[in-house]
Amino acid sequence: MTLHLSDLRACFEGVIPSIIATSSGDGTPNISYLSHVIMIDSDHVALSNQFFAKTAHNIRANPYANLLLVDARNGGQFRLDIVFSHPLEDGVFFDRVATQLQASSEQVGMGGIMKLKGLDVFRVLSIASVPSPVLLPKEAVEEPSRKLIALSRLVDRIAVQNDVGGAIDVVLCGLKSEFGYTNTLFMLHDEARGLLATVGSRGYERSGVGSEAAVGEGIIGAAAVKRRLVKVSDMSRVRRYGAAIRTSSVDEERTRAIVLPGMRGAMSQMAVPVMAQDVLLGVLFAESRQRLAFSEEDEAVMTVVARQAAATLALCERLASEAQKVAKADEAPAHLQSSFRVVHHAYDDSVFIDNAYVIKGVAGRMLMMMLSLWLREGRTEFTNREIRLSDSLRLPDIKDNLETRLLLLRRRLEEKGTPVRLVRAGRGLIRLELDGVPKLDTVGLPI
Repeated sequence: MTLHLSDLRACFEGVIPSIIATSSGDGTPNISYLSHVIMIDSDHVALSNQFFAKTAHNIRANPYANLLLVDARNGGQFRLDIVFSHPLEDGVFFDRVATQLQASSEQVGMGGIMKLKGLDVFRVLSIASVPSPVLLPKEAVEEPSRKLIALSRLVDRIAVQNDVGGAIDVVLCGLKSEFGYTNTLFMLHDEARGLLATVGSRGYERSGVGSEAAVGEGIIGAAAVKRRLVKVSDMSRVRRYGAAIRTSSVDEERTRAIVLPGMRGAMSQMAVPVMAQDVLLGVLFAESRQRLAFSEEDEAVMTVVARQAAATLALCERLASEAQKVAKADEAPAHLQSSFRVVHHAYDDSVFIDNAYVIKGVAGRMLMMMLSLWLREGRTEFTNREIRLSDSLRLPDIKDNLETRLLLLRRRLEEKGTPVRLVRAGRGLIRLELDGVPKLDTVGLPI
């Protein structure tokens, strides 16, 4: 049977190192392990040129080499006869590989060390299967049509959602029920602060709503800044060079930081940008303790789900912003049995309720605006339109995610069990509910 590079896709996931054999101009052999081998097309592969000066020197003297690849699913081995074609140090393909390497390295604190220096492109002359005494039975491969049908069901459910919170919940629940992705995050893009904030999660001990990741850092940040899917199939390959420790002991009250949910011992991770008309709305993320957990089909699934989610979120935002209902100025209750203290730190707009950290940034300013209007005017209902047009909020010049910001605030208030609740009262309308009278205190400049 004639083998093609497309038959060896699992060999290019980077789980088991590949081996390259070269020889110098005088015939002296040299064997090295390779960190990355990438399939370019049906006839070419690229090898990362990181640390192996001897291999690179040999290739320039004698362009022919042998490459041994291993299928991590069943131990199958394949020998490729290859010939050097040309070096690659820039361009779209180089940038994609560099992003992948940088993101996986930053996950374990090695971002500045594992930077891609160059790629060597080879033409494949022949492929031969190498018998292996440890060959495992081939795993049954699910028929693509089954995932396609499941994807169709999930996309249909996302498309009919008419509010941001419902759409995000359907995405995360559907990824688990239809495809078995047990650990997932949905993160909102905060362009003004250069951050991504968690608005929904599944499979973690703590939801992490409000936790943040910097754009450009790690797999999630790389997917955001590069606007493309980023995947790692074996995190242990990178952990051999450094240790990663995720902790849940961060003191929120002191640091004003919420811990990003994470799976200890995760081996596979995948992040996909959520984009509508080239505007980044957020990132969809999944991880697993299994190596090679996410196939090319899973990449396609996550990409399609992210695109449909983006379209639905954008439509929800537009419909909410067009809502013209005027909020009522209800009278405040004549008597409330209790009060609670709200402290607003103006320098980062962080908000503490009864000494417990709640939120910061734009969401913190929005909460303080609504509480202030409740005290002054007895207001309990607010439209997206008036929030968006409020000069006092100093909202970023971004019109695509106010609904999502309100969702983040609403869920964070619920998770912390505060005496303040935000309830969606209709399209483009939010209702403020209080269990007591807020006593506001702003530290620094007033809002």
